[in-house]
Amino acid sequence: MKQLIALAILSLPLTGLSQQNKFAQLGQELPTPNEYRNAAGAPGHNYYQQKADYKIEARIDDDKQILSGEETITYTNNSPDQLEYLWIQLDQNMRADDSDTKLISVDRMENFRSVDDVRKKLFYFDGGFKIDEVTTTSGQKMSYAINKTMMRINLEKPLASNSSISFNIKWWYNINDRMEIGGRSGYEHFEENDNYLYTIAQWFPRMCVYNDVEGWQNKQFLGRGEFTLPFGDYEVSITVPSDHVVGCTGELQNPSNVMSSQQRSRMKQAMKSDKPVLIITQEEAEEAEKKKATGEKTWIFKAKNVRDFAFASSRKFMWDAQAVKLDNRTVLAMSYYPKEGNPLWERYSTKLVAHTIKTYSKYSCEYPYPVAISVHSKWIGMEYPMICFNGGRPEADGTYSERTKYGMWGVIIHEVGHNFFPMIINSDERQWTWMDEGLNTFVQYLTEQEWERGYPSRRGPAYLIADYMRGDKDYISPIMTNSESIWQFGNNAYGKPATALNILRETIMGRELFDYAFKTYCERWKFKHPTPADFFRTMEDASAVDLDWFWRAWFYTTDHVEISVDEVNWFQLNTMNPETEKAVAKKVNDEKDQFIGDTRNKTLVKETVNELDDDIDDFYGKRDIYAVDALDKKEYGEFKEKMSDEEMELLNSGKQFYEVSFSNNGGIPMPLIVEFTYIDGTKEVVRIPAEIWKRDEIKVSKVFILDKEILSLRLDPFLETADTDLNNNTWPAKRQPTRFDLFKEQRSRENPMQRQKRLEELNNQ
Repeated sequence: MKQLIALAILSLPLTGLSQQNKFAQLGQELPTPNEYRNAAGAPGHNYYQQKADYKIEARIDDDKQILSGEETITYTNNSPDQLEYLWIQLDQNMRADDSDTKLISVDRMENFRSVDDVRKKLFYFDGGFKIDEVTTTSGQKMSYAINKTMMRINLEKPLASNSSISFNIKWWYNINDRMEIGGRSGYEHFEENDNYLYTIAQWFPRMCVYNDVEGWQNKQFLGRGEFTLPFGDYEVSITVPSDHVVGCTGELQNPSNVMSSQQRSRMKQAMKSDKPVLIITQEEAEEAEKKKATGEKTWIFKAKNVRDFAFASSRKFMWDAQAVKLDNRTVLAMSYYPKEGNPLWERYSTKLVAHTIKTYSKYSCEYPYPVAISVHSKWIGMEYPMICFNGGRPEADGTYSERTKYGMWGVIIHEVGHNFFPMIINSDERQWTWMDEGLNTFVQYLTEQEWERGYPSRRGPAYLIADYMRGDKDYISPIMTNSESIWQFGNNAYGKPATALNILRETIMGRELFDYAFKTYCERWKFKHPTPADFFRTMEDASAVDLDWFWRAWFYTTDHVEISVDEVNWFQLNTMNPETEKAVAKKVNDEKDQFIGDTRNKTLVKETVNELDDDIDDFYGKRDIYAVDALDKKEYGEFKEKMSDEEMELLNSGKQFYEVSFSNNGGIPMPLIVEFTYIDGTKEVVRIPAEIWKRDEIKVSKVFILDKEILSLRLDPFLETADTDLNNNTWPAKRQPTRFDLFKEQRSRENPMQRQKRLEELNNQ
């Protein structure tokens, strides 16, 4: 059978709304290409970026929960500009008394429902960096000024282009209790044995980014918009209690000083194993937390070409590791976790790290670092180069719900994935959350689907974003919104961009074109600072697909997808054959609906006049309009003589013509994916590109020429466009039922594993 044929658009009158013109090229919205970033979305011939190297000595006071340190920063100015001053980030100052974060928080009395709510609001914590001194490497004091979370170092003479400067900062701060006041890092206190688990980040004064886009990126840190940082090399010495185990960005330089011979032997085994090997067992970790050793140890790490540095420390840690073989290197995947994380963590964490590194390397760029670490801490999920802190804690009895398991799997994949976005492809999180969270959530979805078939991913599939996109536009932001100003942060910065990329991959571009273009972007911008325009331009440049309409609709507006099937009209070709056409006409007449009066008259009117009087009916009363006579046949023969064989074949082909009208009610033009169900039960799908809306974005009509009569048609049959109303997607109309509960039951706090334990106990009685 021939494939379905689609005729050209039947243009309908343009409306005022169609002047939105989503198909206009992105011009004013994007910055002008230049020598630093070219029109193809790649780094320009004069692209530059700064370098910041750190040598740090830090110490944790486990009695007072204080972190102190001294650092030497060597800053290299690769820009063409001379710099009169340097800007340093002091992110811990978000917790200082004069923090803008505290002042700008919006409160309502309805948020104060308990004494605990008030207590947390009144809770005092002496947070923020305490800067002891800023000096030159020779010990001379340097002039500086602190503005909330930023510190400006005033240089005696400008730092010239292609030159560098080194200086020292000495500082300390009180580590925050994450369980009490929250935070991306801090400590968790375990009262049972009076032990602490430290997850430490944003812990040292860090250089701001200076680039061709914004100059100094010194926007204040308010808590939501995260970080943008230059790359550099680190040498870090961390002094902790002697029985603590430290997991860290970088490679350990002094294993013989901080690890036992047995631990080093197990590590050698792990470096060759494709399954996790325990470096510290649960029994050994439990023994360590009972016997608190005296004294201190210093762990020394080095890391090259990273944008940040974080670490975790505790005597409670179990530790396991395995080798991950990539195309050009072998990476050591590792996990650190207390007994409270088991049995989940020992079973899954490091395997998830390994899987994530492999999958992200396939879709973006090969993982370049020697280690990848997952650290367990209650509730938190946060990422840094080579290390991340992840939640997912079972119940105290070791059982857990499916939600806990999938939550742990998802957060580990997501946070390990952040090694790629933004730790390698180093976007500006302070400005554009979606460039790291959205892209990362998209690849997270791909990774989850390769971990378990049918994995219940929270974000990625188009249909999952429909509820959000149909919501109140007063509380929805465009994706292209600064991180601090976003409504519905998770949906906006994670879900919607991840869904948009999934739609590009599955529906707009196709997997082959998308994957090539996406990987091109990642390779172009690894270890560099991309902007949204660089991403948009690269995706088009590497695929030859015009996506300006898509970026405009999905990223610059709050419109949604809601396309309806308005009307379907059915036409058939007239064969001009009187035997065929009169038979069809008779069949239509015989099957047409009857007026109720005519139906009743057949029995209630006994006889009509013309039935009693033969002289009443004339030519018209006696004529059979459906009969085929000799003249009909003669005229048809003359008609055929004038037609070619090809034309006659077309007239007798039995083609069915369906004129279908569509409306774009939501504002986002999308491809029309139409599934036809034929009267013989077979189905066929036609895919019409979104460019069908390019002249009128509100209403279009299309004629489909089919080989068979259809029973029904359905728009978006595979739920791939995020259509927010499926009730108007079918012909004949078919509404989706709405489910409702007559009674609401309180959800049991018992998880299925706990119920199974009770069942086993009952059966054993």
